[in-house]
Amino acid sequence: MQALGSIRGWALATVFALGLAAVPEAAGQKKIDCELRYSLSGWSAIYKTAKGAGTIRCDNGQSMRVALTLKGGGVTFGKTKIDNGRGKFSEVSNINDLLGGYAEAGVEAGAVKATEAKVLTNGTATLALAGKGEGWNIGISGAKFTIRKR
Repeated sequence: MQALGSIRGWALATVFALGLAAVPEAAGQKKIDCELRYSLSGWSAIYKTAKGAGTIRCDNGQSMRVALTLKGGGVTFGKTKIDNGRGKFSEVSNINDLLGGYAEAGVEAGAVKATEAKVLTNGTATLALAGKGEGWNIGISGAKFTIRKR
């Protein structure tokens, strides 16, 4: 369990660093902090696919229910289910800046009780995902993680 905490800490530190580099500050424009709570399940047999749902909540009171999809290629095999996942976004000007496609690349290996930690970017925002669930997977993948309004 300590390893998951270290992964989450690393992912959040990376999000902070990437967020500072990827999101230029507009003069006088207040930035907002937002988090994602989500569930995601899917499979891969060379092609990787997963679907899920979640809610984005921001420190300015805004919230949005979202649909999540993960699609991509690579050499992966497995099945995964993540419940009660959490994501932390870099600061943005508007909750709508968080919608769209995020780039993902990773090496995966897990069995039965799997953990997930990924850092993704869409050019405007950066997202660090952390979660745990069940399933198994192995391989190398490159995928697109998409967030859209439900």
